[in-house]
Amino acid sequence: MASEQEVRQYLAYWFQLGKKVLIRNGQESLLPQPVIQGDRYSQEFEDCWQQILAAESGDSYLEGTEETVTQLLTPGWNVSSCARCEMPVPIRNIGMPPLSCPCNDLSSWPNTEVPAPRSPVNTQAQLTDIRNRLLSIAKSKTERSDF
Repeated sequence: MASEQEVRQYLAYWFQLGKKVLIRNGQESLLPQPVIQGDRYSQEFEDCWQQILAAESGDSYLEGTEETVTQLLTPGWNVSSCARCEMPVPIRNIGMPPLSCPCNDLSSWPNTEVPAPRSPVNTQAQLTDIRNRLLSIAKSKTERSDF
């Protein structure tokens, strides 16, 4: 089952490439910008997510796909990496996979010349983790040199 966090990340990555989410059964499209602000998703993204989940929005799905967000949040689906572009894509647990990746209609993707879409990063937590790993390496080298 795809978790809510995985589906949010799936949409956030595709929003960063300019894909829209269609709501109200395809009658309205949303593309929050920016998607990431500092170490979290932007308020525009959070507002979009709430609109997607709202009952009055009807079926919501990523542009170029057929699977609704509601479907992706059921036990029948997982989010995995596309074999072609490594972007997150929905995969059925049982049955036939989707016919194509959402990147199918993006002529400029995959593009290794530009930064890939990403999730928010807590810079302080990342730096603390790096520091702790370096301290651990230094400690293990010191312990070995004591012999």
